[in-house]
Amino acid sequence: MLKLLERNIATVERRLVLVAPPQAMIPDLFKGVIVDSVRHAGLVSEMQAVRGDVYLHGGYLTPEQLSAGGLHQTPEDEKSWHLLMTDAKGQVSSCAWYLQHENTTSIGDLRVRHCPLTRVVEWRDKLHAAVESEISQARREGLRYAEVGGWAVSKDRRCSSEGLVLALAAYGLCRALGGALGITTANVTHASSSILRRLGGSYLESAGAALPAYFDPKYNTMIELLRFDSRRPSLKYGFLVDLLQSRLARVPVIVRPQGAWRAVQTHHFEESMASPLVAA
Repeated sequence: MLKLLERNIATVERRLVLVAPPQAMIPDLFKGVIVDSVRHAGLVSEMQAVRGDVYLHGGYLTPEQLSAGGLHQTPEDEKSWHLLMTDAKGQVSSCAWYLQHENTTSIGDLRVRHCPLTRVVEWRDKLHAAVESEISQARREGLRYAEVGGWAVSKDRRCSSEGLVLALAAYGLCRALGGALGITTANVTHASSSILRRLGGSYLESAGAALPAYFDPKYNTMIELLRFDSRRPSLKYGFLVDLLQSRLARVPVIVRPQGAWRAVQTHHFEESMASPLVAA
């Protein structure tokens, strides 16, 4: 499996696309910046359609929870980086979002504030304490805090390594953006939680005790809260994260024109106006 992952990562720029949020600061690492609001909007809609289809047929959502066009839309979609794996036709086949916060944030600003554990007296204060402790650690260590979610792998790609590559790419992106401590809600039912723990995630804890799995009625499934440190993936997969981080330089990064390119070096932007893709 490791050799297969290494081969797939070696050519990941053929299949992985990054979609930047509005006003994102684009690191100089990224050489393939494309300023294109139409493609940006199209990829987000395509991602929402894939996510809606996967969640609907997995029994995690009902048709009423999707838009009229079958899209699964969330507030995080507008604010997040999107990691999109594409198939041979260039169509989105897997996705995840990465939402970065400053380390001055609090749980009241995070998606996890809606977690059902906040409505359980026994666990509400423990969840708040655990998250605030993680944010405080990020502040002490000069890191940002992040949330990761929206994982979805289309049916015809579930037997491939695509989901693993996507998860490892999230580590690589996090590092490329400066590093972070973070949290994710992981589905227990289809084993995404156990996969993410093998890659380096661990249970979110309060006073040394792991917070319990819980049933999320919104998504009709059991969920675990996992924390991660972009600096410390699993030793087994660490070299693959390093490889992915280096390959991200050649991955297309789609940005909106409204100021999203301001952190890109001037000559990168000028070249992108002449050619849709700035090649390294």
